[in-house]
Amino acid sequence: MPFFDSIKAGFKDLKAEGQRFMGSSSDPPPQQPYPQQQQGYYYGQPPPPQPQYNRPPPPPSQGSYPGQQAQAQRQQSYSNYPPPTFSPPPPQQTYGVPPPQGPPPQLPSANAPPQQPIQGVYWSARFDPNSAVSQEWEEKEGNNNGWGNNELQHYTNQRENSFFTGNNLLVLRAISNPSHPDPAQKYTSARLVSRQRLARPRGSLVATLTLPSAPGIWPAFWLLPYEPFTWPTDGEIDIAETWNGDGINHSCLHWGQFTPEDNWKHRVVGSFIPGMQQGRPVRFEFAWDQNEQAGGQGRMVWYIDGRPVMKASIPQGTRKMADYNILLNIAMGGNVTQGKTPAQGAYDFVVYDMKMLDQPENGGWQKFDHDFHTTREGDTM
Repeated sequence: MPFFDSIKAGFKDLKAEGQRFMGSSSDPPPQQPYPQQQQGYYYGQPPPPQPQYNRPPPPPSQGSYPGQQAQAQRQQSYSNYPPPTFSPPPPQQTYGVPPPQGPPPQLPSANAPPQQPIQGVYWSARFDPNSAVSQEWEEKEGNNNGWGNNELQHYTNQRENSFFTGNNLLVLRAISNPSHPDPAQKYTSARLVSRQRLARPRGSLVATLTLPSAPGIWPAFWLLPYEPFTWPTDGEIDIAETWNGDGINHSCLHWGQFTPEDNWKHRVVGSFIPGMQQGRPVRFEFAWDQNEQAGGQGRMVWYIDGRPVMKASIPQGTRKMADYNILLNIAMGGNVTQGKTPAQGAYDFVVYDMKMLDQPENGGWQKFDHDFHTTREGDTM
C-alpha cells in the first residue's frame, strides 16, 4: 500500500469508458493520467459528478451510533449481504485487561457427534463483541513519519477506532477532528494486521466489506509478508483500496521501486464499483496457486463480487504466499489523496465476514484455471 507522490498523486478520476464486466465489444479504454495504466473494468452507472461528501457530516440524529453521521445512506439492492444494523460500539476498555467472561460452556454430550469445520474453510475471522480485537489482530500505533506517504492519521489501539459490534461485525473507524489541540488526536484511525497468515501454497481469501468513501479517506484491504520483511522486493498485494470517494477500486501487485527501471514490477487495474460510494457491501476475493518446489512459480486472480478483474503471475524472488498476513486500515490525507483531508466526522470500514478457503469460491480450481486464462493482466505503472 505505500504509494509515493511521483506515482499516485497524479492519479485523477478514472472515466467510465472501459469494458463492462463479463465482456464487451466496445473499444479499449483510453490511456489514463496514471502512468501507463488503462481503465480496468466498469459496470453500472458512472460515478456522480460531485464527491459523496462535499460538506462536513451533519451531527448524529437521535438513535444513531457514533460515526454513522459520516456514512451515506446504504443501498437496499444487495441481496446476499444486506446493509448492516449496527449496535453501539462496546464501552471503552483498556487493552491488556482480560475481556469479560461469559458463562462457562456446556460440556458436549457423550452421544453428540463431533463438530465438523465448514468444508473448505481453514480459517474464519471471529468478530466476537465479548473479546478484544487484539486477540486475532495486531493493532499498529502511531504515525510512523506519515507511513511513507505524508499521511496524517495516528493509529491507535483504542475501542473508538476498532471494535466488534453486537451483531458480530468488525468496524475500523477513522475520526477526523482537525480542531483538536493535540496533534495526535486530530486524525485517529486503525491499522490491523492479522495474526493468521495465508499459511498455504494455494487457497482463497474472501471478505465482504463496506469501505468509507469521502475526500481525504483511503481505506485498504491488502497483504504483506510477516515481519520482518523488505519492502517492496518481498512483495505487496492490494485486494481492495480506494481513495477520495471516487468509487474506483485498485487491484494491485507491487514488488519493485517506484522508478522508471522498475515500472514493470507493478500491476494495477482500476474498477469502478456501483454503489460503493453509497456504502454497498462488496465481496472481494483473492485466489493464489503457488508451487513452492519450482522456484515459487504460481498464479493469482483478483475478484470483485465474483467477477475476475485482474490476474498476475507470482513474481520470482518475492516471499512465498504462505508467509503473507492480512492488513486492514484507513489512511487519511497525504500524497495519495492529493492533499485532500477529511471533513470533521467519523468514517467506518465495516467487515461483515472474512475467511480463507482451500479453493476459490463458486467453482473451485476449475473456475480459477478458466479465469486465469481469460482475465486481463494488470497494467504496468
